[in-house]
Amino acid sequence: MSCPICQKETDKKYRPFCSKRCADIDLAKWMSGSYAVPSQDPDDAEKALDEVLRLAASQSDTPEKPH
Repeated sequence: MSCPICQKETDKKYRPFCSKRCADIDLAKWMSGSYAVPSQDPDDAEKALDEVLRLAASQSDTPEKPH
């Protein structure tokens, strides 16, 4: 079995990856949304826009913290 990130042979300790580095790269891709599956459902786009607008409104209500 080869590592899905770099194609090297996998290490039993990090399976299905070859190293902690490749496992961390994969985790970062998940967290950044690189692995997102596009949806064809128009309701999904509307829900996503509502969530973005809700988050933006909640952040604008918060007073800025001094650095």
